Order: sequence, then structure tokens, then C-alpha cells
Amino acid sequence: MTASTAPDWNIAPLAGLSQVKGRQDATLSSLPIGQFLQATVQRFADRPAVVFREQGVRWSWQEFQAEVDALAAGFIALGLRVGDRVGIWSPNRAEWLVTQFATARAGLVLVNINPAYRVAELEYALNLSGCRAIVTAEQLKSSKYLEMLQRLAPELARCAPGALQSARLPSLEMVIRLGDEHTPGMLNYTGVLAQGRASVDAPALDALGAGLSCHDAINIQFTSGTTGNPKGATLTHHNVVNNARFIAEAMNFTENDSLCIPVPLYHCFGMVLAVLACVSTGATMVFPGESFEPVATLQAVSEERCTALHGVPTMFIAELDHPRFAEFDLSRLRTGIMAGSPCPIETMKRVIAEMHLSEITIAYGMTETSPVSFQSSTTDPLERRVSTVGRIQPMLEAKVVDADGNVVPVGEKGELLVRGYSVMQGYWGDEARTREAVQGGWMHTGDLATIDAEGYCNIVGRAKDMLIRGGENVYPREIEEFLFRHPKVQSVQVFGVPDAKYGEEICAWIVPKPGQTCTEDEIRDFCRDQIAHYKVPRYIRLVQDMPMTITGKVQKFVMREQMIAELKLVAAPTA
Repeated sequence: MTASTAPDWNIAPLAGLSQVKGRQDATLSSLPIGQFLQATVQRFADRPAVVFREQGVRWSWQEFQAEVDALAAGFIALGLRVGDRVGIWSPNRAEWLVTQFATARAGLVLVNINPAYRVAELEYALNLSGCRAIVTAEQLKSSKYLEMLQRLAPELARCAPGALQSARLPSLEMVIRLGDEHTPGMLNYTGVLAQGRASVDAPALDALGAGLSCHDAINIQFTSGTTGNPKGATLTHHNVVNNARFIAEAMNFTENDSLCIPVPLYHCFGMVLAVLACVSTGATMVFPGESFEPVATLQAVSEERCTALHGVPTMFIAELDHPRFAEFDLSRLRTGIMAGSPCPIETMKRVIAEMHLSEITIAYGMTETSPVSFQSSTTDPLERRVSTVGRIQPMLEAKVVDADGNVVPVGEKGELLVRGYSVMQGYWGDEARTREAVQGGWMHTGDLATIDAEGYCNIVGRAKDMLIRGGENVYPREIEEFLFRHPKVQSVQVFGVPDAKYGEEICAWIVPKPGQTCTEDEIRDFCRDQIAHYKVPRYIRLVQDMPMTITGKVQKFVMREQMIAELKLVAAPTA
């Protein structure tokens, strides 16, 4: 499958309306993830597959497959069965990657837990998905994962490892911790791996895999919810395998490429745009560290001779502006993806000119569409690559509609809808919100977009009340509902303001209860260790009232304009 398969396919809008259809002659893979990996291993067994620089891990494809099979066998030995949910709560580590493919190999559903989650978010995610097991790191920076699990399940202190019965986490039976230390009530990852390695039966795993359908659910990823609670977007093998194949095609990826991956694995950016795209072609995966650091990323690109680099705009900005930037040899870079939040046009130009990323692409999508639906290609004109999010991916359709659901003329603004193989199976355990989001096969993105006469898309705003901070989707309603729990808060409104580093920052206006005095520090202390750090408002204003319309509707745009003026902020133009 190459970009030249159907050079004459017309992906421009027809009849002057903002509706486009990607190439329809491409072949969709029907392989489950386990077999998808095996096909790559058979082709490139001895070639380099995985590098985790911080851990000193270097595996060929064949060695990686052996780790995956051993862990899959270990999961099965614990009594986990097809369809069971297994959480993964860790920064970028080799164990995360092995768990991703071992769960798929054993027919288990991987539940991605954001490394920034705190107690309330963790409890909700584990209970909504009904996880029987969780693989967890000990900690990341100030996030002490084991301590948070012990707070939620104090029964760990007295239960046998793998036999948890918790009042607050009723589905969770097994906590599998990373590292060599032993913790009461918890299994060790190395022990599970060793047990699997001793009992691995590749033919039996192959037989199990043969019984899986590519349309089985394989992954639950949480997206913040407009109604206060995160939603578990449920993706299938078919969703993510095929999306990865077309992503790799747009980058003109081959087994000779080496991709530096500083983006988080828990997010589709890491799992699909990076990892599965590499698996689809045999390209090497290079992980600079557990979490993003600009120098570690630049060193990895230079020393591992990477040809590709992924990142959200804030990552590229941090790399370009680092005082040591000029020390590193980036001359082998060719392609990659900038995505996750609106991409500043000037940043794209600098990345191309200063980082040698002459064929870098921009991708647009959402977790619910596995995730990419629009992407520029390496052959798109430079002006298009720096100012749009590209054109519709193969085997997908998109349209821009007005408030009544009518397709708008080319160039006019409306909500973007996407349909095709990539649309999620649904929100786990939430049929109502699934029906609201997916209607007639069309995923309602909530994003406002335009499509021009050549089919290039621009994202111009959001129909839903959402902001994007450094690649993280943040729904103000979720933060507002949390802040309402504070005993001194009468009312609160949360909104985004422009930020040079993160694209947007979070601002909260709070009206204290009558007779109460409250400080900004009190609000921040209330948030600390309860919600993810990126959801904690950077700007807090304590006010007497909110600007409202004559009918009593809060005017967030007025608050936003006031904060922009007060803080002297400037919004950068984006694609």
C-alpha cells in the first residue's frame, strides 16, 4: 500500500459542498493486533524494533515478540480471560509497550490510565471499566501511584497478592507493580513475566489469537467529559490497526525509518500514531525517557540517528528554544507528526527550517476516531502543510454541517462530522452518550471547521465547551464540578486563555459564598493531588459576580476578553 496506489482519486469536495471522501480503493486490514505484530516480526525479525534509552532496553522485533508472548502467558496464568479489562498506569516505559501488545495477544482490553490522574480520577476510571487487574509504576515525579492505590484499597495491606477484595474498587483483584521492591497485596511485573516465560506456549497463543475478531474491543481511552465525568472511548483492533497503517503511509514510512517518541503512550498519539505506525512498517521506535524532556529528546534524535520525530506544538517549541539546541545533530530528520493541539504556523515553519523536518505532517483527529481523520502528506505544498490539517484519510468521509445538520458550502464554517472504519465502538458503559456522539455512523467531533475547494481542512474553533492545554483535552465542566465541592465556592466558571507555551491555559473565575473569604492558594491547595496537574487553573480570579446576558446566561467570552486584556495575552495563528 503506497500513496501512489490511486493517484487520480478525487478527494476534493463535490458540488461545491463541504463534504469529502478519502480514497476508497485502499485495503483494510482484518488482523487483530497480535497477528499484526507477528506479521512484522516475520519480515524484520533481527532488525531493531524498540529502544528505551532511560532503561537501557534494546530489542529486535524477535526479542520484543518474546517479551510480549511471555507477559501474555503470564496474564493467562493469573486467570485473566478474553474480554477482561487490564489497566496500565505508568509513564513511557518498556513495560507499558509490552503490556499494550500482551493484552492484545491474550484478547484482553487495555485500559489507559493517564499518568497525571489522581485519586478521584483513578477510582472513576477503574470502576467504570471494571478492571480486574492494573499494571502500575511506583511513581512519576510527585505522583505516587502505589500510595494512591493504597488509599483507595487499604485492603491491599492484608490480602494475598492477586486476591484483592476492595470496597471502593470492587472489580479490581490484581495490582501488578513495576520495579523490584515488594509491596503487600501486590504482584510484581517481573514475577508475572517470569511465570509466563516458564510456561509460554506460542501455538496456544496463536490458537487464542485465531479466535479473536478484529472488531473486538481492545482498548479503552478516557476523554474528559462535558458532563463532568470522563468517557471511556472504546476502540477495536480494526480501528487502530488501520488508522496506524494510513498514518504511516502519509509519512512515507518504511523499515529504514527510526521514530523518536517523546509523546505519552497512554494517549493515541503514542499508541497509534507512533507505536502502531512503526509496527505497520517495521520502523524502529526510540523512547527518550519516561516523560518529555527537550534535551533528552534532542539527544535521542542525534545519537540514535532518528529520521522522524513526533510531538505536540509545545514540545517542538521547547526543543527549538532550548539553549543547547545547536549542539545536536538533527540532520537525519525527515518526517514526523505535529498534532494534539492547534499547530502555530510560525512553529511549523521553524521546525521545517531549523530541525530538517522537510516532510513533517500535521494530523487532526480525536480519540473517538482512533484518532486521525485528516492528515497532510509529505508531498503536500509547504504552504498547505503549515496552514491546514491536511486532507481526509483513505476509507473515511467527513462533512461540515450547520446547526440544522445541513452540509455547508465550501469554505463556510460548521461542525465537523466523520464517518468510516475509524469511528469508535462507543463509550464504555454509556449508551446514552454514545448515541449522542455517533448518529447514523457519523461521529460529531464538536470542532468547528472549514473545508476548502481542494479538500484541505482548517479547524477554526470548538462547538463544545472545551480547551486544549499542551495537547490535553480539558472540559471546563469537569473542573467546575470539582471546584464546586470546595466549601467556600458559591459559583465558578472555567475557560481557556491563550498561552505561548501550551496553546491555552486554564482560568477560573470564582464567586465565594456570602460571608466567606477565600484565596487563590486555597483553591490550588484544594486541587492538589485530587485532579491532574494540567487541569489545575493557572489563573484564578475571585469576583463578586459573573458577566451575564439579560436572560441569565454566563458570558465566558467576556471573561476571556477581560483576562486577555489584563494579562496582555496574544493568541498565535494556527492551522
